[in-house]
Amino acid sequence: MKILQVTPFFKPLWESGGVARVAYDISHTLHESGHDVTVYTTNRSIYPSDLPTNRRVDVDGMNVYYFENLRKYCPMEAAPVLPYYMPAVARREMNQFDLVHIHDHRTMLTVIASHYARKCGVPYVLQAHGALPQDTGSRRMKRLFDQLWSKEVILGASGVIALNETEAECYRALGVAEEKNAIFPNGNDPAEHSDLPARGRFRAAWGIDGAARVVLYLGRLDPTKGIDLLIRSFAEVAREFDDAVLMLVGGDMGHNDEFRQRVRSLNLDDRVVFTGFVSKEDKMAAYTDADVFVTPSFTGFPMTFLEACLCGTPIVTTGQGDLLEWVDNTVGFTTEYTPEAFAGAIGRLLDDDVLRARFGEQAKELVRTRYNWQAIVRDIEGFYADVANKGRDRSLPAGAGSGLPGQNL
Repeated sequence: MKILQVTPFFKPLWESGGVARVAYDISHTLHESGHDVTVYTTNRSIYPSDLPTNRRVDVDGMNVYYFENLRKYCPMEAAPVLPYYMPAVARREMNQFDLVHIHDHRTMLTVIASHYARKCGVPYVLQAHGALPQDTGSRRMKRLFDQLWSKEVILGASGVIALNETEAECYRALGVAEEKNAIFPNGNDPAEHSDLPARGRFRAAWGIDGAARVVLYLGRLDPTKGIDLLIRSFAEVAREFDDAVLMLVGGDMGHNDEFRQRVRSLNLDDRVVFTGFVSKEDKMAAYTDADVFVTPSFTGFPMTFLEACLCGTPIVTTGQGDLLEWVDNTVGFTTEYTPEAFAGAIGRLLDDDVLRARFGEQAKELVRTRYNWQAIVRDIEGFYADVANKGRDRSLPAGAGSGLPGQNL
């Protein structure tokens, strides 16, 4: 099949979050399976990049367009992704594809790609990656986007991909027919991490004693992730374990000053380490050196959970946001969203070497057998084929579909 993948960010912009990683892994696995893959994405997320823009380049055998992102000129904290040159390319190329897979539904890439897919009669699959609810992140921007475009984008899809049953129910509530709905979890490639870093490397780099008990958070340092709850929970953990250290690994999303102030107010300056964004190699070293991996709140299916499992690091999370049923009492604990409950689960793991080891081995086995990309993408391929066959029968004739406000597409 000739497949177009549309994603706000792509390799090497890993700092943008899990969507870039998932879009790359799916795309590359499809390419390795013999499909002709093209990617529409942008050149900038949080940090500047020197990627070639507005032209096709080869990335690991795939055709990739890094469209110049006008977001960098916007002073807004949650500025939209604005690929001004994308319509020219989409207008020229869209009818070449058998299917389009759109990642993350509230972007201008999504609006442009879905418009041209409908106009050219090309079926598209939409994957929201846990972002359907309006009650997280920039609610005002989400409400505005939804009023303008979301219904058309979502209901115009020939198929949708949910990461879990919670997200599938969100699609149903928006009016997506049951036969269009499919659930596919995120995955990982165990072979890619066959040589994990030796334990102690990350600790040594940050001056942490080899015998200390390390609690790790890795991801965007954003209030929606429950960082404030984590810091308050760690204050209780620190009172019980005088050698415990909390490592906050991830890029500053504009809230680090308030998080540091919370740390200071709890007298935890010497017990909490902010590392900033780290490389892929250092990230895996951080998982390996951690005793417990924590994420208070999430939506969708975080890649960080699978990466922690690959390294045999048990997980503590909560039922705030989405819920992954395979975590609790298998690879870690799912608790109530309170400092007391979260701290209690962390403390239980830090205090029980045997339990940590058991959860760690079960976590490794789960990734090897259930959550590997080869198996998941085989299922996605089957869904693609079904959507492509049915979607072209249902597609609007050429020229149908509405345009974008203020643009002659």
